[in-house]
Amino acid sequence: MKSLRTIALKEAQSRVSPEVKSPSTKISEFFGSNVFDKKKMKDFLSKEVYEKLISAIEQGELINQDDANQIATAMKHWAMSKGATHYTHWFQPLTGSTAEKHDSFFEPSEDGAIEKFAGSALVQQEPDASSFPNGGIRNTFEARGYTAWDPSSPAFIMESKAAKTLCIPTVFVAYTGEALDYKAPLLKALAALDKAAIDVCHYFDKGIDKVTASLGIEQEYFLVDLAMYNARPDLSLTGRTLFGDISAKGQQLEDHYFGSIPERVFTFMVDFENESFKLGIPLKTRHNEVAPLQFECAPIYEEINLAIDHNQLLMDVMEKVARRHNFKVLLHEKPYAGINGSGKHNNWSLITNTGKNLLSPGKTPKNNLMFLAFFVNTIKAVHENADLLRASIASVSNDHRLGANEAPPAIISIFLGQQLNEVLDEIEHSRISKKIKEDNALWLGIPKIPQILLDNTDRNRTSPFAFTGNKFELRAVGSSANSSAPMTVLNAIMADQLIKFKTDVDKLIKKGEKKDIALLTIIKKYIKESKDIRFEGNGYSQEWEDEAARRGLANIKTTPVALDAYISDKSVELFERNNVFSKRELHARHEILLENYFLKLQIEARVMGEVANTMIIPAAIMYQNSVIENAKGLKDLGIKEGLDTPLAIIAKVSKHLGELKTSIDTMLEARKVTNVISDSRDKAIAYDEKVKSHFENIRYHADKLEQIVDDSVWPLPKFRELLFLK
Repeated sequence: MKSLRTIALKEAQSRVSPEVKSPSTKISEFFGSNVFDKKKMKDFLSKEVYEKLISAIEQGELINQDDANQIATAMKHWAMSKGATHYTHWFQPLTGSTAEKHDSFFEPSEDGAIEKFAGSALVQQEPDASSFPNGGIRNTFEARGYTAWDPSSPAFIMESKAAKTLCIPTVFVAYTGEALDYKAPLLKALAALDKAAIDVCHYFDKGIDKVTASLGIEQEYFLVDLAMYNARPDLSLTGRTLFGDISAKGQQLEDHYFGSIPERVFTFMVDFENESFKLGIPLKTRHNEVAPLQFECAPIYEEINLAIDHNQLLMDVMEKVARRHNFKVLLHEKPYAGINGSGKHNNWSLITNTGKNLLSPGKTPKNNLMFLAFFVNTIKAVHENADLLRASIASVSNDHRLGANEAPPAIISIFLGQQLNEVLDEIEHSRISKKIKEDNALWLGIPKIPQILLDNTDRNRTSPFAFTGNKFELRAVGSSANSSAPMTVLNAIMADQLIKFKTDVDKLIKKGEKKDIALLTIIKKYIKESKDIRFEGNGYSQEWEDEAARRGLANIKTTPVALDAYISDKSVELFERNNVFSKRELHARHEILLENYFLKLQIEARVMGEVANTMIIPAAIMYQNSVIENAKGLKDLGIKEGLDTPLAIIAKVSKHLGELKTSIDTMLEARKVTNVISDSRDKAIAYDEKVKSHFENIRYHADKLEQIVDDSVWPLPKFRELLFLK
């Protein structure tokens, strides 16, 4: 009987890519064709209702029931003209993936069947809230929850071979009003940031009445042949390889990065990009990443809520299209040991309604002062809330990645580049001039800040939060994560910091200080207070760990401890005063994240035990028996020369089998003991310290057996096959 590995290898080597036809040679001709965007709104709505909907999108104005009915009817007509038969509220529960429940436009009536879509169905629906992660906010007998339409993110049509469905982005809240999703808190954080940033902008420009956070999300991922994936129970059930001897050739030759894209992969890329373009996802870049069969795609910057919706949609599209090409997309942060993991680099900036990037310096001292206000306040916000930012990127899968193979370490620091670092140092130690003129530098002895810093700030791959010219790049977000979590935190702490900044500046102005002098004084004070978070060197070095400890910077390496920051008194107060989370919502999320952590480790432990006991150990014993027979044959023939080799192999196999079996049994017993712990935090820590701690030893002995056992009987596809069969 052929093994799954043998069958998978044969299938993987005989793949033929499906034909991919682009709708047009010009992307612009089909971009957004499946999106109910402003152009289509204008075509299907009256002028009056269209203008009200635009106000709702751009200014957050409320939509009345009559207008909602007209919008719903227009959406239905547009969707049906595209072939849609059903609609769904598309939301992002705390499962980590998107959710949807489809309803038909079709409704029977006395006069015959009709297609109907009311404004009430557009605005609100009632999914079962107790069946999603809720941290105790909803019990089984308190099932009601609501999805509510988010007009700021346009509806779209999701296509499949069987049908087309109108998808309406929504928030998801409990009957009692608490958020049960990622989107609702993000929208609240963005509203808080908008208000706080406008207030600070008015020191410089009274014409600014809107500040939008923009985001560009670089998405890294691995591909593996679907048959190979299915032949690896660990990969298919946990998203990562729990076993596997590192391939002799990995990424050490650096020959994959930016190399020629393999033909089969290229065909897949074109296919999922076409589907993404139709959904209005503005993908711009595709390339090979550093590790074998690792790739990246990246879009153009968008408003942050839309950018995150698009990223969630992108991951879904990639998964679906990959199946057409007999690929599996691996979004786990560390699917393979010993090579690069995958991240989701979040490039964040602030844009005014006048088109000004607040993190980009300008030509005049006034504009440079405006830049410094937002630039230094960002540094200050991260310095004051580094533990919260660390918590926002924490997960069982990201723990494997942080601090290894180009991923930033768990210590939160900020990289600015030599030039800006020197500018801030000079500001800190210089005297503020009392005579400020538009055509002169703001400080005596301080050089002007370059207008363009894009090429003047190097990239530090070991920095979690790096300034890259006109934006900050949060590199620590995991590839499978919903970026709403870290972006909610980043925008909330920035809003809170800007409010403090305005309070501090206004106090000086009330004491009689000139506005610009007051601004400079507080900026200088913040530079000094936040200096410890700035670091320009190698984040992997032991010297940095020691230096960070001296500076008082936290180095929290595991998720259960990192998550404590969500429910500290300081964090609760910050989120509550900015109307982002209530205390109850924070404690619920803390509970959900802890539960997610230990449940995933529980699954990994069970899979590890099953694969080792039913696949690896039997294969090793089978090989060992064949060697024993060989040794017996040599002995029966009276041949002593060469007998040492099979005996040595038998001894090695026996040793690793014994150690492997003992470690598995010890780990499984530890899992049983840990499972009875009731407190989620204690349970998560116990799984980390008492169960996960055995994984490395189990893997070590299994991988040693892989090096010894006859290749023809080894049951699992090997790293060299997973990574190099294209």
